[in-house]
Amino acid sequence: MQLTKRQEKIIEIVKENEPITSEAIAKQLKLTRATLRPDLSILTMSGILDARPKVGYFYSGKSDINVFRDKIQSIKVEDIKSLPTIIDEETSVYDAIVTLFLDDVGSIFVTSNDCLTGIISRKDMLKSAIGNIDINKVPVAVIMTRMPNVIYLEEKESILEAAIKIIEHEVDSLPIVEKHKDDLGEEQLKVIGKISKTNITKLFVDLGIED
Repeated sequence: MQLTKRQEKIIEIVKENEPITSEAIAKQLKLTRATLRPDLSILTMSGILDARPKVGYFYSGKSDINVFRDKIQSIKVEDIKSLPTIIDEETSVYDAIVTLFLDDVGSIFVTSNDCLTGIISRKDMLKSAIGNIDINKVPVAVIMTRMPNVIYLEEKESILEAAIKIIEHEVDSLPIVEKHKDDLGEEQLKVIGKISKTNITKLFVDLGIED
């Protein structure tokens, strides 16, 4: 968020005189309270200033970077998730390649009995296509990255946590899962969405336009 010079001046005044009323701020700036109202609203809504009735304004101690960080941490993966591309682990590598291009995705999530068992990427498929295997007969289960080596997200994790996982593990996307127990009491993961680099990039663009 880009602050105006007047908003920066308001912050300085509040820091030096807190608590201070809007009337006192306006007097120092030689402006009317009505003129300052939009600026004070922006600064309080963004979290930079706190306002207390009949007391005045306080500086919250948050910088622009802190405010942006808090905003990112407050956004959960469930808020911006997209539809995942899912195939059964018995699907042939050839059909998986076709699905990859038709859906225009970087990776596909693999399931068995509706539960996550692995993930297959463009790189995996390229290796298979130029290798010596028969991609029309070999199932993706043979070449996929298997659980428990698949990194995943849950709906309530923040988008910041998602971005960190994507960077640390050098992947294009991550499945969002819902955990449940099977009849034997073992934990199973059902894929309910995905977060990709595109999701995160779009979020940053939307936040930039919003600000």
